[in-house]
Parts: sequence; structure tokens; C-alpha cells
Amino acid sequence: MKAAYEKATHKTLAGLVREHADALYVGGDTFLHSRRNQIATLAALQGLPAAYPHREWAEAGGLTSYGTDFPNVYRLVGTYTGLILKGEKPADLPVVQPSKFEFVINLKTAKALGLTIPVTLLAARRRGDRIIRSLPLVAPNGHDDMAG
Repeated sequence: MKAAYEKATHKTLAGLVREHADALYVGGDTFLHSRRNQIATLAALQGLPAAYPHREWAEAGGLTSYGTDFPNVYRLVGTYTGLILKGEKPADLPVVQPSKFEFVINLKTAKALGLTIPVTLLAARRRGDRIIRSLPLVAPNGHDDMAG
């Protein structure tokens, strides 16, 4: 999906529907991420199954997401910060990259799209993967409403 401003988002999604696209993948772009609620909603309303790069997209109503587990990355940043504050030279620290990824499926969106998620996929979850069963994701009491 290519869109650099809000009206282009609507136009691009409408074009995909007109062309009878089977599915949509939205890449990791700052502008698109800022419009994730709008895009996930429009894709679902158009009956377009979509995959996204970050958990927040599935939480916003997108069908699936697969991407970096950012809380894990933030822990690494904290660890590195601690090492630097204790006197380690940044140039002496090893370069690290994300090694933990998460797959999220929004079952409510799957149901709305008329899709059945295979039991084998649901059973094959790894630690960190999430299944969103219903929205809202955060209940009024502040507890996470995701299975996992």
C-alpha cells in the first residue's frame, strides 16, 4: 500500500477493492502507522484481509500482524543504557538486532471477514504470540483482554 497523505489512503484502498485484491499487506511506514486505526477499519469494512507489521495494527482491528516485539527491544535499550552509565564505551558494546518477533491474530476481525483460522495455527502459537479474541483490548479495570 502506498499513501503519503490521508486522502491517498482512502483512494488506495478503494482501488484495491475495485481491482478485486485478495489481501493487503501494509509495511512499516511512520505515516501509515499513524493512520493504523483508519486503515485497519477501512480494510475490514471493505472485506479485505490484511496483514500488518506491528501488534498495534491487530489491536486496532487489523486481521494479523507479524513483527518485532518492541517491549523486548526497549529492555535491550535499557540494558545498554545501564552499561553506558556504568562506564562502558558504546563503541565497545556489540551490535544487537531484534531476535524476538510476535505473531498476532485478531479473531474478531477474522470472524467479521468470514474467515476461519485453522486450529493448527492457533495451537502452534509460540511464546509471545497473541490471539485477540474480542475488543476492547484493555478492559475498564486496566487488565489486558488478550489471551496468551
